[in-house]
Amino acid sequence: MSGFDNPFDPHTRLAKGCSCGKHSSQTEHEKAIATDQPQGEEAVINRVVESAVMRALFPHDETRRNFLRAVGAGTAFAALSTLFPLSAATALAADKAPPEKTDLKIGFIPITCATPIIMAGPMGFYAREGLNVSLIKTAGWAVVRDKVMNKEYDASHMLSPMPLAMSLGLGSQPQGVDVAAIENINGQAITLHLKHKDKRDPKQWKGMKFGIPFDYSIHNLLLRYYVAEYGLDPDKDIEIRVLPPPDLVANLRAGNIDGFLGPEPFNQRAVYEEVGFIHILSRDIWNGHPCCAFGVQEGFYKQYPNTYGAMFRAIASATEYAHKAENRADIIKAIAPANYLNQPIPVLEQVMSGRFADGLGNVRNVPDRVDFDPFPWNSMAVWILTQLKRWGYLKTDVDYKKVAEDVFRATDARKRMAEMGFKAPDSNYTKHTIMGKVFDPAKPDEYLKSFAIRKS
Repeated sequence: MSGFDNPFDPHTRLAKGCSCGKHSSQTEHEKAIATDQPQGEEAVINRVVESAVMRALFPHDETRRNFLRAVGAGTAFAALSTLFPLSAATALAADKAPPEKTDLKIGFIPITCATPIIMAGPMGFYAREGLNVSLIKTAGWAVVRDKVMNKEYDASHMLSPMPLAMSLGLGSQPQGVDVAAIENINGQAITLHLKHKDKRDPKQWKGMKFGIPFDYSIHNLLLRYYVAEYGLDPDKDIEIRVLPPPDLVANLRAGNIDGFLGPEPFNQRAVYEEVGFIHILSRDIWNGHPCCAFGVQEGFYKQYPNTYGAMFRAIASATEYAHKAENRADIIKAIAPANYLNQPIPVLEQVMSGRFADGLGNVRNVPDRVDFDPFPWNSMAVWILTQLKRWGYLKTDVDYKKVAEDVFRATDARKRMAEMGFKAPDSNYTKHTIMGKVFDPAKPDEYLKSFAIRKS
């Protein structure tokens, strides 16, 4: 993609109005780049139309799959084009209702979890949907929460437990937030200071101090889960401190904390700066776990249905694009500059490629170290709620299923993903395995009572 050879290198930025110096404004820059995307709007619309026609001709899934396996997708769609006016249908599909609100403010924290939200700006995914998005770098998660509650942001990058906590009034006044999509899965780690190289057994961590980015974060819940599995009470045997993600490495270097369970690129940045080592990747605790989400003001989808649809398409398309390893190099160039992540390219390359130095003298190759999947499983929300209850954040009984379905808009996401030609699960619920223990979302109370170390 020639549009991404140089423009995101901060050393080549010119004194014009965009990040590459070739256009009069960043908006013009993004519109220009939007025409140079192989996964662009036209490709998405083509897939939607083709998929719809195929489903109409072969309404039974197994029959359709057998046909495609027998003749191949290319041959099948070529044959369809001789029988059905796909070009006309594509033109009709492209004529979407315009967004009711085009100027939007979307917040983000500068971590790789926000990749789809960030890259959708400079790589043109928002502009292609007719949206003029101001991406606002935000200092910390409490600020994100307050900005969303005060309606200063139309939508925001959020930690996946945050919308659940906000909707239940945990840590703040109750404020409904809808999770339109999950941003990333995996992509976190437990990093320890180099002085603890001889403490690889968590049973040795009693009295140590650990940083997390927010109380209502998957980081907090996974760290607590992890140490409890080794017999430590996270509220008695270790100290957990909340620190903004960009401050984690500095606090590790200063000795204020012994380690952290945090987002990328800060685990790799600690290795890069020779201050820490990666003890364990979060995917080795729970492979496929959610981390961050795309949260939208409650009811926004009713007030601005076309705008909501445009935002969802932009984010889902960017997430699908980021999922593919061959696109990561261009994405890194887009998100590395100072106005986004402000990180060295080599650090991001190690995170996004999964080939990385672990700080212990090893080079590891874990392709799914970080991944991107937009589907907001209701079962993930139920697991989060059980852990908030386990550690005393949620002090009352709740209907786990109802809360999960009210906040994580899985059914809507499935419908929209299907319209875009993207794969989505057939169900909103599935079983998850965390450190070898299976979580059945149909039995949350039984699961919660199975833990020896818990507050409730």
